[in-house]
Amino acid sequence: MGSEGSALLEPLWQGLTAIDPSAVSGSVSCALPARFEAVKGARQFTGSTLRQWNIPELLDEVALVVSELVTNALRHALPGTAATAGEPERSVRLHLMRGPSRLVCAVRDPSEAGPVAGEAGCGEESGRGLHLVESFTDGWGWQPVPGTPRGKIVWAVFHLPPA
Repeated sequence: MGSEGSALLEPLWQGLTAIDPSAVSGSVSCALPARFEAVKGARQFTGSTLRQWNIPELLDEVALVVSELVTNALRHALPGTAATAGEPERSVRLHLMRGPSRLVCAVRDPSEAGPVAGEAGCGEESGRGLHLVESFTDGWGWQPVPGTPRGKIVWAVFHLPPA
């Protein structure tokens, strides 16, 4: 993950116990295209990673949270963005990192605007995503990407079950 690893760890230093980079036992990331079909790909990437890391019992919760974070990034961070000539496609990037006692999933997008929890009525189809993230994780947050003029990382933490 290179220099992106420190960008991924940085949010955890804001109110959570820091993860020692030498204790990270697994770290993967993937770029997701600016299309809603990318949510399915993010879930598949997450499932295959969690099975490879031998923590399939977290799959349902983590896949739900990844779906919500990626959907929010696509819906709110990339609305109507089309790459112009000579400009790279703006994408969303999913990071998964496993430490000794927790799993961090983070979604990086090019928007500076922070996530805002919606107020959905009983018949509305959207507006509950961040409430679900709050319910299924052991903590979540966001911060601007350090050293860049644009972008943010929205992260969620899951405690790993005892071995």
